Amino acid sequence: CPSSERRVRVLVVGGGGREHALTWGLARCSLVSELHVAPGNAGIAQLATCHDVAADDVEQMVKLVDQLTPDLVVVGPEAPLVAGLADRVREMGVPAFGPGADAARLEGSKAWSKHVMEAGDIPTARSGTFTEVAPAVEFVRELGGRAVVKADGLAAGKGVTVAMASSAAEQAIRDCLEGGAFGEAGETVVVEELLEGPEVSSFALVAGGRVVPLGLSQDFKRIGDGDAGPNTGGMGAYSPLPFVDQATEGSIETIVDRTVATLKSMGIGYSGVLYTGLMLTADGPKVLEYNCRFGDPETEVIVPRLAGDLANLLMAVATDRPGEAEVVMSADAAVTVVVASGGYPGSYQTGVPIDGLDAAAQVPGAMVFHAGTAQADGRVVTAGGRVLSVTGTGASIGEARDHAYAAVARVSFEGMTTRTDIAQAAATHREGT
Repeated sequence: CPSSERRVRVLVVGGGGREHALTWGLARCSLVSELHVAPGNAGIAQLATCHDVAADDVEQMVKLVDQLTPDLVVVGPEAPLVAGLADRVREMGVPAFGPGADAARLEGSKAWSKHVMEAGDIPTARSGTFTEVAPAVEFVRELGGRAVVKADGLAAGKGVTVAMASSAAEQAIRDCLEGGAFGEAGETVVVEELLEGPEVSSFALVAGGRVVPLGLSQDFKRIGDGDAGPNTGGMGAYSPLPFVDQATEGSIETIVDRTVATLKSMGIGYSGVLYTGLMLTADGPKVLEYNCRFGDPETEVIVPRLAGDLANLLMAVATDRPGEAEVVMSADAAVTVVVASGGYPGSYQTGVPIDGLDAAAQVPGAMVFHAGTAQADGRVVTAGGRVLSVTGTGASIGEARDHAYAAVARVSFEGMTTRTDIAQAAATHREGT
């Protein structure tokens, strides 16, 4: 990053792989004089000063902002954004990267996001919103028995069931509405038709009504190879996407532009990064969901591909200077492979010592982002379901993938699990074999 006469103190909110990637990117900028992260993790602690404040504890986070007096606060996770942390920080006169609570409802309520799509005539799946089992089940029958059932509120990426039979859809509906599987977040469900096609993730910086694309990526949501098993928070990702042509990418950008314009027409300004999850159907791209923050693990492939100045980008958005948010993406590819605890996304053990982290970081073209780690008795140990995001970069997806898996092979801990097929098909497509 270029030098600047005025250097800035930055606070990053969060403690996962996304926040490690953001911290890594910010630490490379000479514009940044001090880096603070709350709560952080064992990997982030090597780059920044960590503070033991939970990301979703808005009141304590506001006190930390008052104590540190940062020049910029970057909010990573969705929960504090939905709870209004960015609003509170801006009220203190501190620039915040992240939308206010009104705009964050795009992620905080699946039902409300569907309302926005309808208002903006944005292509999406046919859907219904329900608080009772019987009408929801009847709607599944109208859809032919196959459906996607989503908890309305935040469920840490695990509130979605892709049901290939009506019995599975009904069980998912009952789990939410009667079984309390996701607590308050599941008191309302959105039932959608099951779309078919490849999924893509679009990221764009938004400020002052202007949309600046950050490119496309693809993540892998299911725990097992071949997309088998239950949904997770994400088991890997890669960027760019060799199978998306320029016309399709233009259609996606039009959808994102229309989303921001629709919010504006509703009196809601959006500031921060907007994630749009889409499916490329035979009828064109259709929106599956919105997120009001950087995705995880997609951030771990987007940030390493940024050839420009991350600190300047985030500051330009936070201070409503979209004209200065110039995005330059590297031509190189990036692939990240998530290393998870055994049992994830169900119950899993924590506090397990991790070996090989230094060796993995020595692999050329590879970097290790910590997601769920902590320090205990002088060792780095597991502290979550998703433990690491190991990213490889290279001139092609195949090369980046080789670097990522070479680094993964050097890491070990009891119960460790990964997928072996992250970006495999894309590497073949890119190499034309």
